[in-house]
Amino acid sequence: MENAAFEQTLVLIKPDALKLSLTGYILSQFSEFHTGLRFAGAKIVHVTRMLAEEHYAEHRGKHFFEPIIEYIMGMSHYPAGPQRRRVVALVYSGPDAVRKIREIAGPTNPHVARETSPGTIRTLGTVVPVKNASGAVVGERMDNLVHASATPAEAEREIKLWFRPTDIMPYMRIYPTEISDAHYYYHDGKLLTAYEPGAKCLCAPGDTVWKSDLEALRQIERGLMAACSLDAVVAKYLINASP
Repeated sequence: MENAAFEQTLVLIKPDALKLSLTGYILSQFSEFHTGLRFAGAKIVHVTRMLAEEHYAEHRGKHFFEPIIEYIMGMSHYPAGPQRRRVVALVYSGPDAVRKIREIAGPTNPHVARETSPGTIRTLGTVVPVKNASGAVVGERMDNLVHASATPAEAEREIKLWFRPTDIMPYMRIYPTEISDAHYYYHDGKLLTAYEPGAKCLCAPGDTVWKSDLEALRQIERGLMAACSLDAVVAKYLINASP
């Protein structure tokens, strides 16, 4: 049930932070002692390309899109170790959650963070040159340790992308949910309402799902324009699924 007393925000502890063993430090900085915020959800995620591309959808087509996809998938820091490619996804709840978390995270660019916000988490990050196929530098990638939602609207989109409702206990869900009355499957980029070999079940009758997800699935099933893409709905259901 929606609760106006809470604001929620998504935090991702990225692969570079995990490689540097900064998880404990980051969690301590975001702790209730410092922020007054509480955990609403937590999970360890092996990031699929679908999830990565949906998370960074606003950057699709930009020169740094592929480098940041490889970065969040863990390929940049663990090129030969798929078992180590992971992200810690967290939802924090409480008054003014988005602003509080962003302030502790610091500016997106670690160089700027060191100049303007010493003591914030991203001061420990770095900036990596991005090169094209010829080896020429065409931009930069910010290895900035954490992601933090920028606005309440962005937080809602991102939380629904990384978490199912059942990943968050009922008393801490602030976005509307609905009970599914139908089967929905996904296979080869298509939405199905009946099982086919190789299809993955997104939801079944009786399952609790985000209301916005169910509305999107119903629209897509009818061949109508939905508020979000099919991949944006599906990505969370493939989290940690068998490869």
